[in-house]
Amino acid sequence: MAFNLGAIHHVSIVVADTATALEFYSGVLGLAVASARPDLGYPGVWLDIGSQQIHLLEVDNVDPVTGRPAYVGRDRHIAFNLDNIEALAQQLARSNIDYNRSRSGRKALFCRDPDGNGLEFVEQAK
Repeated sequence: MAFNLGAIHHVSIVVADTATALEFYSGVLGLAVASARPDLGYPGVWLDIGSQQIHLLEVDNVDPVTGRPAYVGRDRHIAFNLDNIEALAQQLARSNIDYNRSRSGRKALFCRDPDGNGLEFVEQAK
């Protein structure tokens, strides 16, 4: 029996407070809330990103939130494609969110969400 993986359907991110996380993911990054999330017995929200989703889970965090590597590129992280890295850098600066440029020279940057989850953003060639 053969099968082919086609894409990532969703990524789940543990957050301490859904409202605070939404300020970042929806307010800063502009992701839309998906309406199809069923009652799962705990707070959270699903966000649409292209044909995929990010699931914010307000549950107990089993991972350490302190002592993470200072450079997000050397830590667990989620990488996103985008079309304008400079516009994102300006948005992060306006929102007082620290970020670092990629050390590789690529048009990419790294930051952390309010819960310390690592994020990478990579500009795709036009």
